Amino acid sequence: MSAMEDLVYFLRKNPLVMASGSFLLVLLLSVIFAPLLVNYTPIELDITEKLAPPSRDHLLGTDYFGRDVLSRILYGGRFTLAIGIGVVSAAFLVGVVFGTIAGYFGGIVDTIIMRFVDALLSFPALVLAIALAAALGPSLTNAMLAVAITLSPQFARVARSQALSITVKPYVEAAVCVGVSTRGILFHYVLRNGIGPLLVHASLSLGSAILQTASLGFLGLGAQPPLPEWGADVSLNLQFIRESPWVTLAPGVAILLTVLSFNLIGDALVDWFNPRQRKED
Repeated sequence: MSAMEDLVYFLRKNPLVMASGSFLLVLLLSVIFAPLLVNYTPIELDITEKLAPPSRDHLLGTDYFGRDVLSRILYGGRFTLAIGIGVVSAAFLVGVVFGTIAGYFGGIVDTIIMRFVDALLSFPALVLAIALAAALGPSLTNAMLAVAITLSPQFARVARSQALSITVKPYVEAAVCVGVSTRGILFHYVLRNGIGPLLVHASLSLGSAILQTASLGFLGLGAQPPLPEWGADVSLNLQFIRESPWVTLAPGVAILLTVLSFNLIGDALVDWFNPRQRKED
């Protein structure tokens, strides 16, 4: 069975993965072409239309300031996807570098790096993110930095475990014997052969990064008004949930579906990198 046939077979056996991927693709295209899909900007005010119910002109209604909810969802989606990719990329880079170095060199280097990692992991991730964001000041950039710091130790742990298991392999010992540089061994042997679990963890962390950043926005520590951001919009409109539920439910459902889609894809990648599991009927 070729790689393409194997992929098609795997996707057919996992309809939720196909549904999640389709949703994320539609979301990506929608946020990219948002100006073509909506006639309003996310910060355009119209007090005469405040808290208007869903209609032909406003498919998801308007908020208290008369701003189009669909417009804020689509433009806010740009920040959401950028947040997920940016935060996970930064956490991946920092965590994998330090985790791989700790696992490969061992000894005092491993002890110093991993004790610092253990100190960060001793705090609940969201609590640590809130503390860091509050110390840095409320802004979207600081919220992203805070979440990246909380995710980095998890990548370091996974990278270290991969480095420990790969370093003792015969091909690594052979590379050392023939004089391959340390950097070459780390990148071409250790990291390359341990990238699978790291990619799986990265896909799972995308949902976590989006959820944590939205939580900081909800608490007022992330994106600041009038910037469209799903978590901040939920917080801003929560007081109107009884008389105008669409204002709060729309960004809340967007967060739910996006995080759920990334988590389902991450779970599927666990099976994909396990050849026996992905070929089971």
